[in-house]
Amino acid sequence: MLPVSSVVKIEKAMEFATTACIVHALQADNSYRIELIFVGSSVVKDFLAISVAAIVGANLRFILSRLAAKEFGPVFPFGTLVINIVGSFIVGFFVLWTSERVLVDPRWRLLVVVGFCGSFTTFSSYAFESMAYFEQGQWGLMLTNVLSNNLLCLGAALGGMALARAL
Repeated sequence: MLPVSSVVKIEKAMEFATTACIVHALQADNSYRIELIFVGSSVVKDFLAISVAAIVGANLRFILSRLAAKEFGPVFPFGTLVINIVGSFIVGFFVLWTSERVLVDPRWRLLVVVGFCGSFTTFSSYAFESMAYFEQGQWGLMLTNVLSNNLLCLGAALGGMALARAL
């Protein structure tokens, strides 16, 4: 635990870091008016929440993708599928739970849904892998990838919503 003096110093540093300096045009008396404006702390906190969660989500995605490729082989993108299912479940659960069941700071939705799940889920990878199968003429793998991602992710989102309603 940090001593109180350290916490105060950190708060002052954050205040300084989020302060913008605006220099207004030359005044009538040949002086410049310099104004310090505290940038809305909620905007900075929102940005930081999204950024920190995005770092965690992106790294977890990387780890799980590599693990799935190692365990199941590179023939089918199981890592992308699992990540998309888990991410869909988390979004379905969290959005419903925080809008119908519990009162939380709206910043938590930014942290979990926008930051973490936004960098964790892999729609762009899914789209690329599906089109790569298409170009290679691997119709079965393409159809399996498209159907499994769509149906299982929709099911996972529905499952997350059902769990949130049950709690």
